[in-house]
Amino acid sequence: MSEPAAAVSELMVSRGKNTVLQGLSLQVNRGEVVGLLGPSGCGKTTLIRTLAGVQKIESGEVVVLGATPGSLQNRRKVAYMTQASSVYPDLTVSQNLSYFAAIFRCDVQRIGQVLETVDLVQVRHRLTRDLSGGQRARVSLAVALLAKPELYLLDEPTVGLDPVLRRDLWSLFADLAKEGASLLISSHVMDEADRCDRVLLLRDGQLIADDSPAGLREQTQTSTIESAFLTFAKRWQA
Repeated sequence: MSEPAAAVSELMVSRGKNTVLQGLSLQVNRGEVVGLLGPSGCGKTTLIRTLAGVQKIESGEVVVLGATPGSLQNRRKVAYMTQASSVYPDLTVSQNLSYFAAIFRCDVQRIGQVLETVDLVQVRHRLTRDLSGGQRARVSLAVALLAKPELYLLDEPTVGLDPVLRRDLWSLFADLAKEGASLLISSHVMDEADRCDRVLLLRDGQLIADDSPAGLREQTQTSTIESAFLTFAKRWQA
């Protein structure tokens, strides 16, 4: 289990005429919660899409769980949660989970477990389209949890959630890592970095820092991750 869950080397990705990722190299280790932080438009979603196998790359090497991203052998081993809701709006919460549980060949009892985990038991019979944005995001997260994958690629999973639920989900992410799963979690909320084992700071498609939260603060002699990011950004521009 010494090989990383995901490894990227000299990755170049362009969308239209714009280069989104510029020679990016990084890795996500086994059993680790890695935060992917940076401002909107810096390339976080593009990187996650690449690891999920749904983004065309220009050049570079990408390996996920020892295989090509999106490969058949990784279908149940990698969970990808998009920013936008990726479930069926005309089905109830329970119907959505039952549908995906059948695809993943999960035990029916698993549905009840994930509903409790993401705090959606009370709305399980409601149509997904009638839920709030935060609730719909939790339905997508519940789907990601169903198959107990080895690697979670979560794009802004806590956006629009209240502080209590955000805290509970980060506690869940830590528990998943203790059980051996690897997680790459994107966010533009800098204070969420302190809940990660390691933090990758992106700016304009480039990695400007890679360290533990404490390490980032120590490197920059700052007290917050936001201040550390601003310091790294200034150094990068110099």
